Amino acid sequence: MTARPAFVLTETAAAAGGPALAAASTAPRPRILVVDDDAGARRLTRATLNKAGFTVIEAANGQLALDAIALALPDLVLLDVSMPVMDGFTACEALRRMPGGGRIPVAMITGLDDTPSIDRAFEVGATDFITKPINWSVLPHRVRYMLRASSAIHDLEQNERRLSNAQRIGEMGDWEWRIDHDCIVPSAQAWRLFGHAEAAIAFAAEPGQFFAPAHPEDQERLQRACEQATANGEGFAIDHRILLADGTERHVHQQVEVIERDAQGRALRLAGAVHDITRRKDAEEQIRRLAYYDPLTELPNRLLFTEQLGLALAQAERHERQLAVMFVDLDNFKRVNDTLGHKAGDELLRVTSARLAAVLRRNDALARSNEPHGHTIARLGGDEFIVLLTDLQRSEDAATIAQRLVDTLAEPVFVQGTEIYVGGSLGVAMYPADGADIDTLLMNADTAMYRAKEAGRSGFQLYDRSMNARALDRLHMETQLRRALERDEFVLHYQPRVDVLSGRIVGAEALIRWQHPERGLLLPGDFITLVEDAGLVIPIGEWVIGEVCRQNAAWCAAGLPLVPVAVNLASTHLRERGLPELVASALTQHALPAAGLEIEVTESILLADPELSVRIAQELATMGVQLSIDDFGTGYSSMSYLKRLPISALKIDRSFVRDLETDPDDEAIISAIIALAHSLKLKVVAEGVETQAQLAFLQSQHCDEYQGFLTSRAITPEAFALLHRSAVQPLIPVPG
Repeated sequence: MTARPAFVLTETAAAAGGPALAAASTAPRPRILVVDDDAGARRLTRATLNKAGFTVIEAANGQLALDAIALALPDLVLLDVSMPVMDGFTACEALRRMPGGGRIPVAMITGLDDTPSIDRAFEVGATDFITKPINWSVLPHRVRYMLRASSAIHDLEQNERRLSNAQRIGEMGDWEWRIDHDCIVPSAQAWRLFGHAEAAIAFAAEPGQFFAPAHPEDQERLQRACEQATANGEGFAIDHRILLADGTERHVHQQVEVIERDAQGRALRLAGAVHDITRRKDAEEQIRRLAYYDPLTELPNRLLFTEQLGLALAQAERHERQLAVMFVDLDNFKRVNDTLGHKAGDELLRVTSARLAAVLRRNDALARSNEPHGHTIARLGGDEFIVLLTDLQRSEDAATIAQRLVDTLAEPVFVQGTEIYVGGSLGVAMYPADGADIDTLLMNADTAMYRAKEAGRSGFQLYDRSMNARALDRLHMETQLRRALERDEFVLHYQPRVDVLSGRIVGAEALIRWQHPERGLLLPGDFITLVEDAGLVIPIGEWVIGEVCRQNAAWCAAGLPLVPVAVNLASTHLRERGLPELVASALTQHALPAAGLEIEVTESILLADPELSVRIAQELATMGVQLSIDDFGTGYSSMSYLKRLPISALKIDRSFVRDLETDPDDEAIISAIIALAHSLKLKVVAEGVETQAQLAFLQSQHCDEYQGFLTSRAITPEAFALLHRSAVQPLIPVPG
């Protein structure tokens, strides 16, 4: 005996259903699940629906219906109430819990006068009900109506889901304000954008509740815009902030339109679209910071400072107040960059800017209207800063602050584990005494700063009119300096280097002079800062090397013994990859032995790109050129690199020799340097020896050589030749 299937699928209607077959061939046939324990009722229902173009699935009870639904979801279920195994109520309730079951329309079939069954049918999730006896001619229309309604609801749900997704992705939301009911109906995304908890989403909210998260500083502006729209019947657009529960801020843009008005033109309904523009605001802020702030120190830049100064000048003029502009320039920044590298220089600028900002009073400057705090200091570029002081009573107040800044800059700074003393020079210009416009004040403050540098650095100068003449003179000097090499205006003088014990001249140091066409012979102190500022250190150094080789070769040709002549190069020169080739070319051109040239550099070369410096020094040593460290003890020493460099001598700085007779500490320092050098098999040369007592101490400590006024100042090549030729006997008597 063949078992009956659990449910039956009928593919087509009877032969008379030709139109239904044609429809089925062009479009999917809706699948209707008929659930009834009465086989006769199922046959009648199947026949009616097949003829109308539907595909029918049959089930004899609620459990079989659930089994069929688990295999494939039907488009609609006709569900009888009274059945064995599982009745219609239980089946409908279980259906609604199945995946996808909530969207299937369910029509419960009940008796005409069975009102309690109808009520319960809707309670368990029925979509509609059909009363018995069934009107078979109307049944297909009821089914089609329920399918269309289900499809419309499904489409609506999909559209709502798409809209919700679009709003979520686009960070947008919408709301409608019904003025007469004093309630706002927001979308889920609008509710979330306003910072409300998602679990608290309501179909309607009071306006005060909905707009409550608006930032306290923006609430009055938002409320005023809404009130005007209500009264005038006109929409508005507004940007404002929302304060979220975690304390962060969200920026939103709201576009509001009036969609219904009363006879007097007042708004009855408002529709609003809210858009999260936080990312745009962040990007705008980033662009603004790039335009107005220095990225290294995070201080305002020249553009922002100029705007601040313009506003401050307008207020100072209106209220008849004084203000001050200060130019601040670090004194030894270039040395740090050259020795420790640009990374250390950047760190120094950050530390310095923070110190300067901390010294200044918070109300010393005028802030931009959208800045939370005023800025009193800006970075112009490089190691230059500028300070704005407002609402001053007298110039002495500016001088007091300037001194505080100088004192701060004089304090040591630790950069990359190294203690550095930088110092700074300040120039101060006052409004209205020293200028009534931006350009004049900035120019005069800059002029005063250069005057502070000329006066010895690590100080400040108040502007006075005589400084302009000095500034013009400096500009004229720099112009002439650039032509000095072309016009052969530089000359070298030579200071003898003397053996401590024998008193014989054993070398010399070449020192540059400028034979100025108008001012006569100028010493380095009169123009060396101009050389550095003009970027002429390298070309002048190259000229000195060539001139020393030429002059020493000329002395040898005149019969003088060959002695090494030292050339003092900037530390940056020893990092010039072409230096060995330049030296070799100069020696070859003048036929001078390499022993006739010595290169002096400060110990700062040991910290900036030491690998390159060591490699270049080794190339020089390979060709026979000696290398010595000048001003030893005043810079940044690194014993490991000191051992690696092919050094022949250490030169003790004159600052240690000067106070030998009165300062026991200097005696100890010199003794230690001599002992260190001799332990490394290096010669020691003391600079600045002027007295017999100084020489006697150096002799007692077995110093090797010295130079200083005790023997001779730096003299012309001709005078040096005479002195060298006459020094057959010791120039200085040896004690004992």
